[in-house]
Amino acid sequence: QVQLVESGGGLVRAGGSLRLSCAASGSIFSINAMGWYRQAPGMQRELVAVITSGGSTNYANSVKGRFTISRDNAKNTVYLQMNSLEPEDTAVYYCNVDAKIGYYISIHRYWGQGTQVTVSS
Repeated sequence: QVQLVESGGGLVRAGGSLRLSCAASGSIFSINAMGWYRQAPGMQRELVAVITSGGSTNYANSVKGRFTISRDNAKNTVYLQMNSLEPEDTAVYYCNVDAKIGYYISIHRYWGQGTQVTVSS
């Protein structure tokens, strides 16, 4: 089992910044990718940003230029630096880790509990 612990959510004014953290622990053999998704009320969960084991990153068009995803491989931790926040960024943000728990076991997707980000106008 892989456990993800998220932190960093909160309430911020438009134009402000927040930094989300997600630390993975447990029986981790390897991590293929780490990312962040978000889900606003009444909306489907959407990909915000992802970083692969090789360091490649991808972002949703709505956050390009404002959000930065990074990782600390030694700590199995992924971060999301969110700048110039907008009310439209308000959502529950979920950490995602695609990982293997053994050499002969396929990659599975693990999810954090979610952290609320609220951006006021």
